[in-house]
Amino acid sequence: MNEQVTSRPAGPPAPDRYPEVLHSAEVFAGEPGCIARARALADRFLVRLAAEWLAVFGERTRGDLMLAVSELVTNADRYSQGPYLLELEGTAERVSVTVYDSSAALPLFFAPDPARPGGHGMEIVVALCDRLTAERVPVGKRIRAEFQLSS
Repeated sequence: MNEQVTSRPAGPPAPDRYPEVLHSAEVFAGEPGCIARARALADRFLVRLAAEWLAVFGERTRGDLMLAVSELVTNADRYSQGPYLLELEGTAERVSVTVYDSSAALPLFFAPDPARPGGHGMEIVVALCDRLTAERVPVGKRIRAEFQLSS
């Protein structure tokens, strides 16, 4: 497991000395239980964001973030050939959930259709987050879901 966590210390941050966001990341290889581990990483991240950055978010926002993590990691697990990276970044005002994977194929976005079997993952993420971007990067693709938090 490759996990990286960075946070700012208590008190005012010194310019150019501490990161401006709370950051956590982990690489997954598709092993059994990896989606549950990704959700656990996100849960720990949100606990730290509330404690260290005094971020305010309700259970609905927490649930939306956790569901987005599940959907994005599930898609990376299902459609890429190789490891993928879950990266979480946040401040008191926003959280971003980013997944990098080795597939250069961008996700398909379908119009809502309750009769369609499957293909609802990105539809769900779009409905949950405030902004979604998907782009090709040298290692494959990056999908980022951004959430604005209560102030």
